Amino acid sequence: MIGFSVFLCKEKIAIIKRKREKGHVDLSSSTFEGKKKTENGTKRLIFTAVSILLEIVFLLFLFTKVSEYATIIDWATRIVAIFLVLGLYSMDKTSSMKMPWIILMLAFPILGVSLYLLVGLNGSTKKMRVRYEEIDKKLLPYLPDNRQILEWMKKESPQAGAIASYLTNYSCYPVYQNTDVTYYDEAIKGLDAQLEDLSKAEKFIFMEYHAIEDEEAWQRIQTVLEDRVKAGVEVRIFYDDMGSIWFVNMDFATKLKSLGIKCRVFNPILPGLNMFLNNRDHRKITVIDGKVAYTGGYNMANEYFNITHPYGIWKDTGIRMEGDAVKSMTVAFLEMWNAAGNVKSKELVPEKYVIHYAYQAQQRGYVQPYADSPLDGEQVGEEVYISMANKAEKYCWFITPYLIITDEMTHALTLAAKRGVDVRIITPGIPDKKMVYSVTRSFYHNLVKHGVRIYEWTPGFCHAKMSVADDCMATCGTINLDYRSLYHHFENGCFMADCDAVLDIRRDMEQTFEQCREVTEKYKSGRSATLRLGQLFLRLFAELL
Repeated sequence: MIGFSVFLCKEKIAIIKRKREKGHVDLSSSTFEGKKKTENGTKRLIFTAVSILLEIVFLLFLFTKVSEYATIIDWATRIVAIFLVLGLYSMDKTSSMKMPWIILMLAFPILGVSLYLLVGLNGSTKKMRVRYEEIDKKLLPYLPDNRQILEWMKKESPQAGAIASYLTNYSCYPVYQNTDVTYYDEAIKGLDAQLEDLSKAEKFIFMEYHAIEDEEAWQRIQTVLEDRVKAGVEVRIFYDDMGSIWFVNMDFATKLKSLGIKCRVFNPILPGLNMFLNNRDHRKITVIDGKVAYTGGYNMANEYFNITHPYGIWKDTGIRMEGDAVKSMTVAFLEMWNAAGNVKSKELVPEKYVIHYAYQAQQRGYVQPYADSPLDGEQVGEEVYISMANKAEKYCWFITPYLIITDEMTHALTLAAKRGVDVRIITPGIPDKKMVYSVTRSFYHNLVKHGVRIYEWTPGFCHAKMSVADDCMATCGTINLDYRSLYHHFENGCFMADCDAVLDIRRDMEQTFEQCREVTEKYKSGRSATLRLGQLFLRLFAELL
């Protein structure tokens, strides 16, 4: 089955390439399949947008009623803006996150101050932070204290050991041995393996995804889940409302519950100015019996498995873990599940799911699953990528669907290239979001002029999020190289060192380069003033895209 899937995907790539050369196919985002998926969520988004618009109109109405105090309000707002700008300037945040607010408040004081008070100092975020802290205090102690393994890792692989030490200290997720990792260079391979493991579940199944589409791929999963529920297995499904809004109807969760499947929706989109809506659950996790876990870039929607082709061929990847490291994946799922359900810490029963069992891994190496939260002030995902670039001595390669990075990340990549490290980045050849794609390309020039090489994957859209360096360390997970993933979303990944999957990822990246066009030389030259101005404006507010 897997072999056939691989053959089929390769054949699709070849056919599409031939048709493109003859001008018989247009793999743009305006395909039928790209339009079809928007039908489900349109009414909900329109209703929400209209509700928010009415609130804004009401606020403007209030301002017009106090027009006689306009001068006083204007000067008062300017004074408040100055203090807010000074406070923002002193915050321990990257300049890329501070500058849009500073410019907005100084240029348009009333608008800028109002938006910053609503979004930047959002009380709902503080409430969520307290909730997550309470849950983590109960969950994280169930993870093993693998300091001895970390010390062995530092001695055997100093480069990777330093990164693992950071993850242990600041993400609170330990490093493991005794874990087998299988890498999937295509999402369909991960899906096939997942279905097989799900069918063998005996106690519980946890699935957390940014997007679920109630179509062919998911229905294959659901059939297995229904069977497991009948066998007495506890099944929990958790998905992000915004991520799935184009794919499922509002009664999807109700339908799953009617089948005996427990289901929760993260951060439902509701009418009104709920500013926590900006923080989405972008994680992709499957845990089976506390023994097997999956993660990677793919969601449970048809396009990820090349059943449909809204943006050409879809490139995505994933990994399967079996052994001790599954404990961390279980805890990561329980954190989100219980926080979204507003479960009190005393009601948690992690000992039922974070289990220890006798397992003897066939592979050597170190495996460290980790989670990243926008609520703790620590940009774990970005720090891992930066650290890999800093620690690399020979090469450091990345693949990402979006490239919208901070000055700190840019500096790390360019400095590595200046040191003689072979730094390469793969981005899509066909975009899923044209405006974001334009912003992505605006970052090319500053990177390539310092020696970073940029490749665009010509068959279609690459959605994988990975990095590999020096044949000794790699990451695979959900974290894009963009502001949303690095600063706003709940994410997860897996850091690996000296295990088979690292070399598997390197080989896959080498094969992917062969299907890319290198655009390094093209973007070394300067851009027109008009183009540069437009791109600078988009980049300034890129964190809002």
